[in-house]
Amino acid sequence: MADEANRVAFIEIQSRMIETTGKLKQVQNQIRAKEGEKKRAYLTMEELRQLSDDTNTYKSIGKAFVLEPKSLMLNEQEQKYKDSETAITSLQTSKEYLEKQMAEVENNLRELLQQDPGLAHQIMSMSVM
Repeated sequence: MADEANRVAFIEIQSRMIETTGKLKQVQNQIRAKEGEKKRAYLTMEELRQLSDDTNTYKSIGKAFVLEPKSLMLNEQEQKYKDSETAITSLQTSKEYLEKQMAEVENNLRELLQQDPGLAHQIMSMSVM
């Protein structure tokens, strides 16, 4: 009876680990994407600041380019930069939470395997397909 309960607990812990790992990878990818957006916005702002105020600037909308004042373009890039920073901060918090969850799941798994060495042996003897 204890063996069956341990197997069920192992399967539950395993599914939590897979789910947490997936979420963690997703958050890491989102952080990378936001960092890319932040860097593009920063580089664009730096280039716009070098231009004189009377320079014609164009915004890309699909395949078309629309004339926009430099100040408006600069404000848009600054807003994108700030939004990216905010999103990155939020995602970092989520990442830290998921990493703590992952450590907890690993500890639970370690404890389970220490309690039931027979389960650890069964897991090690399983073939991967």
